[in-house]
Amino acid sequence: MSRLTEIEGLIARCALGDRAAFGALYDATSAKLFGICLRVLDNRAEAEDALQEIYVKVWHNAGRYEVNGLSPMTWLITISRNHAIDRLRSRRRTESQHGGDMEAVARLADAAPGPEAQAVAASESARIEGCLTELDSDRAGAVRGAYLAGESYAELAERYGVPLNTMRTWLRRSLMRLKECLTR
Repeated sequence: MSRLTEIEGLIARCALGDRAAFGALYDATSAKLFGICLRVLDNRAEAEDALQEIYVKVWHNAGRYEVNGLSPMTWLITISRNHAIDRLRSRRRTESQHGGDMEAVARLADAAPGPEAQAVAASESARIEGCLTELDSDRAGAVRGAYLAGESYAELAERYGVPLNTMRTWLRRSLMRLKECLTR
């Protein structure tokens, strides 16, 4: 049984309420999903909180997962990335409402990732960076802004001076090229 088939099976068992399968799914995927959260949020404690919230979402939505020939990790990564970006946007709104108070608090916490997260992030980062270099620099910048920095499509369209639909096209095509690159 392949690793992907095993993860699909664990998700299916989670949908049926199997707690042991949920534990196994967590053990098999949490390091990678934590790395994604840490990269987006750039704060270890917040990434840990986000990871727990993500697995609650996975538990409650496992029945929605559909086997479609794609990697089940894509589904889990999408949930993680979207949740982390939502937290980042929420944090930015809170910071703008409360001035610099949150920045002072953030400086007190040790945001340095641990060795496991650093190893995961370094490996994934090298692969992704290699593929990003194959994109035009403005497209790569837009991808970084949208998927790593949590910028909205409208913010990116304004920054690059293109219509909103053009930005959506840039990002969609860039993601397709990245996907091709990462599957080589």
